[in-house]
Amino acid sequence: MSLKPLLLSLTSALLLSNCGPDKPAPPPPPPPAATIPGPDIAALTDSTAPAALLAYGQQYPASEVRVKTRFGTIRVKLYDDTPIHKANFLLLARKGVFDETMFNRVVKGFAIQGGQTFKPRTIRLRRYRLPPEMRPDHFHRKGALGMARYDDEENPGRLSSNTDFYFVVGAKMPAAQARAAAGRPLTPAQAQAYATVGGTPGLDGQYTVFGEVIEGLDVIDKIAAVPVDPQDNWPTEDVDIKVEVVEPNVR
Repeated sequence: MSLKPLLLSLTSALLLSNCGPDKPAPPPPPPPAATIPGPDIAALTDSTAPAALLAYGQQYPASEVRVKTRFGTIRVKLYDDTPIHKANFLLLARKGVFDETMFNRVVKGFAIQGGQTFKPRTIRLRRYRLPPEMRPDHFHRKGALGMARYDDEENPGRLSSNTDFYFVVGAKMPAAQARAAAGRPLTPAQAQAYATVGGTPGLDGQYTVFGEVIEGLDVIDKIAAVPVDPQDNWPTEDVDIKVEVVEPNVR
């Protein structure tokens, strides 16, 4: 079939349209979405993630994030000596992964966990895991930020999830009780913190702590108090999450 008649018809239509009254110009097309640098999160694996994330963290550093919820904002400092977990959290935050999630597990007096959703995701993400980065100086005091994982039977290497994070709520307890519950020896200062601030010492040495709340502990308390489904501790009303990275040159 020849395209010539069709092209002629289109040309005639254009000429005719130009003979009519002036029409407002159509709005310009929206600019293309900015490409966010970093590794392809749909292609990372357990074996490739550590090196890729370390390189990303060195090239695109930052040390603070803001976790925004309907109850307020939680300011979080990320630790430099847990570089893989830190870089992973920064990467997923910048890619918008956490913005499609919510706090999906709330256990009063223990922790609030986020990073999952029952809604469709628009961002492709592979379920890679992170090697443990447990440090003696980082412990599960109230406001600690850690990464969840499967239990030792399924996950003897204690590899962390790439998306499921938690904030410690815990409870205050005598120093002796904290020492007895802890999964490793505590310093005097750590035992005292459990007595004065509270936390969950039973998680020490078991999960990677890679940050801490520097503002917004009251927001954590509010989320920890929401009603939940008794079957799975999922809040009965969504507590959506939006995570913003505080870029080093933007305050």
